[in-house]
Amino acid sequence: MTSLEATIGQALDREAAWRHRRIAVRTLITALCLFVLWLAAVRINFSFTSVVLGAPGMADVFGRMFPPDFSYISRLIAPTIETVQIAVWGTLLAVVASAPLCLLAARNTTPHPLVYSVVRVFLNLLRSINELIYALLLVSAVGLGPYPGVLAIALHATGMLAKFVAEEIEHVNRGPIEALQAAGAGRMQIILMGILPQVLPSVVGYILYRFDVSIRSATVLGLVGAGGLGFSLITTMKMFKYHETAASIFMIIVLILMADWISGRLQKKIL
Repeated sequence: MTSLEATIGQALDREAAWRHRRIAVRTLITALCLFVLWLAAVRINFSFTSVVLGAPGMADVFGRMFPPDFSYISRLIAPTIETVQIAVWGTLLAVVASAPLCLLAARNTTPHPLVYSVVRVFLNLLRSINELIYALLLVSAVGLGPYPGVLAIALHATGMLAKFVAEEIEHVNRGPIEALQAAGAGRMQIILMGILPQVLPSVVGYILYRFDVSIRSATVLGLVGAGGLGFSLITTMKMFKYHETAASIFMIIVLILMADWISGRLQKKIL
C-alpha cells in the first residue's frame, strides 16, 4: 500500500468516525428532546383519553347552545361597536407610542447603546404580559368599562410593533443612508428620506396585522370586565343562558371574519 493510499484510507476513516459521532450526537439530542416532551406531558396531565371521555360533557354544553337566540343579536350591536372602538383606539395609541420607541430600539438609529439596551428591555417587558393580565390590573385601577381594555391593548401592542419595526430598521439598505450622509443630511432627514421609505410597506403590514389581533383580543377582554362582546359572553354564561351565549359567539366570529376581510383589502390597496 502506497503512502497516498494510506493517507486516503485514514481520511476516509476520519470521515466515517466523524459521521458516526454526528449521528450519535443527533440521536442523543433527539432522545433528550423526546424525554423533555414526555416529562412536560406528564406534568400537565396531557392525555387524549381525557378528551375522549369528556366529549359527552362538551356535547351537552354545545347542545344547550343550539339553536342560538338570534333575537339577542340586537342587544349585541352596541357591544360589537364598543369592541371595534377598543381595538381601533388601542392600536392607534400603540402606533403613536411605538414610533419613537422603534427608533430608540434600533442599533442604527439609537443615540447610544445604553438607550438601545434599556428600550429593548422595556419592550420585552411590555410584550411579556398578556392583554388579559393588563386588563385585569387596569380594571382594578381605573374601573370597569372599555377604557382599561384600550390601555391593555395599547400596552401590549406597543411592545410588539416597536420591536418588529426596530428590526426592520436595522436591516434597511445602507446605500441610500450613506448617500444622504455624504450629501450632508441630518439625522432626521436620514430617517425620513433614507429609512422610512424602505420600512413603510412592512410597517403598514404590521399595523394592519396588529389591528386584526387587537380585534380578537378586544372580544375577550370583557371576560375581566373591560367591556365589549366578551362582557356579554361571560354574563350570559354565568346566567346559564346558553342560547344567548351562542349568539354572542356567533357575533364574535362574524366580527373577526369582517376584520380579517377588511384588513386584507386594505393591505392589498396600500401595499
